[in-house]
Amino acid sequence: MRVISKAKVKRFWEAPGHEDAEGPLRTWFTHVNSKTVAWQSWAEVKADFSTASLVGSCVVFNIGGNKHRLIVRILYVNQKVFVLKVMPHEEYDDDKWKDQCGCFAPPPQSKAETKGTASKRQRTRTVRNGAQDQVRIES
Repeated sequence: MRVISKAKVKRFWEAPGHEDAEGPLRTWFTHVNSKTVAWQSWAEVKADFSTASLVGSCVVFNIGGNKHRLIVRILYVNQKVFVLKVMPHEEYDDDKWKDQCGCFAPPPQSKAETKGTASKRQRTRTVRNGAQDQVRIES
């Protein structure tokens, strides 16, 4: 799997009061970002991390003995894990993260889906023809 991005995880453990998360987050990152991990389903994630939870389209990992939560979205087909949020357990209990992370929002459109709509739109450009004339070209 490929984890995107380590910077977000690192910012969390470098923040005051979260230094204790560094070891567990590094361990999680090293394991998941390994080429030997190639999850194809939620069942495989659960086999590796028995305390992980599926919340809508997000996966929640317990970090550091249940002190912190790591929220990710996994694209199994692309073998990518997107880090959405890292937070202390207290913030997780507030449930605001579900809206912030979009766990229950419909998935974004793929490039193939948006490509069809872009070609249907009319594009207009203005071309200078001589000193003063303007011609509008629609394609």
